[in-house]
Amino acid sequence: MNKAIKKYTFRVINGIFLAALAALCLLPIIHILAVSFSNQAAVSANQVGLIPRGFTFASYKMVAKRNAFWQAFGISVERVIIGVIINTVITVLMAYPLSKKESEFPARKIYVWLLIFVMIFDGGLVPNYILIKDLNLFDTIWALVLPTAVPIYNIILTMNFMKQLPGTIEEAAMVDGATYFQRFIKLIIPLSKPVIATVTLFSFLNHWNSWFDGKIYNNQTTNYPLQTYLQNLISNSDMTNAAEAIENALSNVKTLQAAQLALTLLPILLIYPFLQKYFVKGITVGAVKG
Repeated sequence: MNKAIKKYTFRVINGIFLAALAALCLLPIIHILAVSFSNQAAVSANQVGLIPRGFTFASYKMVAKRNAFWQAFGISVERVIIGVIINTVITVLMAYPLSKKESEFPARKIYVWLLIFVMIFDGGLVPNYILIKDLNLFDTIWALVLPTAVPIYNIILTMNFMKQLPGTIEEAAMVDGATYFQRFIKLIIPLSKPVIATVTLFSFLNHWNSWFDGKIYNNQTTNYPLQTYLQNLISNSDMTNAAEAIENALSNVKTLQAAQLALTLLPILLIYPFLQKYFVKGITVGAVKG
């Protein structure tokens, strides 16, 4: 009886804690949405909480006319497509040989320790900046995707997932004459869908949410990705030209910022549900085996 009560109490407390944590994550998003759909007077008077006041689409209509926003949005989409493909391909190609036993890959430990070393001891901001400058990558999409082309954490996660796959499957394929490449394409990749989906999501979030590299590797604001554009917009909320001054007269700056932030969340909200079923298995199985 005592065990049942303790178990029930734990579940109740755990449920309350998780609900509170979820609320802390959701409330700011709901507030941003409420501000984006509210009119100028309500926002200026700080009357907007979690429910829009004076419901209107005026801010979204203004955003639709902002070429700078959609240009930055397009750069972020380009960055995500190129970056995620590079990250995923490198992750899978590196993780597979590193998941093998030392009898198959004698230098495995050396490479693993090298990965761990560079993950802990980074070159630093200044050397990276000088490298990008010397390679003439400033104001190009490659300055945003190449510095993070080898995601070491994702490689280790994928490697550990592949290590726990039954070795008998590959042995049977080897008996049938399958090469390493054939086993990799036809067996390992299909069996590794959960962890591949997980690291793909990680790469997507990393590229979509990054803003600092866009700030330091771009001299022209027209080359800013979306997050850098938004950070610049929020930190420099003063109107800088006549066109923006007119926009400000028609719609509050805060509502415009909220509308743009809300649109930024859309890709994540659209993609995450499709990868969610793989996420838990990929992150847990890939993290337990060393």
